[in-house]
Amino acid sequence: MSEQVKLLADYDIETRYEAHVVSSERITSEESEDEVREIVLDVDGANFSFRIGQSIGVLAPGSPEFGQEHHFRLYSVADLPERGESGKPRIKICVRRCTYIDEYSGEKYDGVASNYLCDLTAGETLAITGPYGLPFEVPEERDANLILIGTGTGIAPFRAFVKHLYREATDWKGRVWLFYGAKSGLELLYMNEKRNDFSQYYDEETFEAFQALSPRPSWADPIAWDQVIAERGAELWKMLGDPKTHVYVAGLEEMRDELDAVFAGVAGSKEKWQRRKAELMAGKRWVELLY
Repeated sequence: MSEQVKLLADYDIETRYEAHVVSSERITSEESEDEVREIVLDVDGANFSFRIGQSIGVLAPGSPEFGQEHHFRLYSVADLPERGESGKPRIKICVRRCTYIDEYSGEKYDGVASNYLCDLTAGETLAITGPYGLPFEVPEERDANLILIGTGTGIAPFRAFVKHLYREATDWKGRVWLFYGAKSGLELLYMNEKRNDFSQYYDEETFEAFQALSPRPSWADPIAWDQVIAERGAELWKMLGDPKTHVYVAGLEEMRDELDAVFAGVAGSKEKWQRRKAELMAGKRWVELLY
């Protein structure tokens, strides 16, 4: 189910599609420091299709003076496959407007692809590639446990996945635990006051959602995975020992070390956790979509 880690340069970008911006909506509060937009695209290409958990590539304009024709980045698809009013394939992606500090000069720069996408308006076009990556699979056993762990825009594939479980896999009986981390409640995409897509599943007996927030949002403190996971440590450890439990992780690459440390505490030791995680990965029941 999982693929080997790839460098961006290893992705095939020769097959390209023209996409038209249908809409671009900010989905974080205006009070939030982070601007995240949900961008809806209609794709020219009858043969373009994707599955839940996959990503598309975006080819933002590069810097010709440096010999860079395109600036290539990946974005997870944030909804179920559908068709727009024109009958074209329609996709939604979540994009966080990014900046970074040059470690040598100390100067602040805008992220090329994210700012390009966030500045697009309805009617404009862009070049996309893909889709890439194998999807998050719905287990064959309809009573399997699903533990979904995401941060930031890593919630995007889980939004589509949970929607698929309860709208299309209507015989789902397994437990679904969603753990979502953010700096503050204002950054809880699809779980904030403006838009809480997951609230429609709260009346499902099998679905529970848990929020992990930073203890000091204005500081650089990490998300409090230890608190939200440790509080349910005994039950989680029992679930992780069930051969029908699947764990899907999506978000920033730094999550890997953070979660390993937290789950080592749940397991009682680092060695015990590494054995359990190795078992899950060998059985293709631990899948990561990290960037």
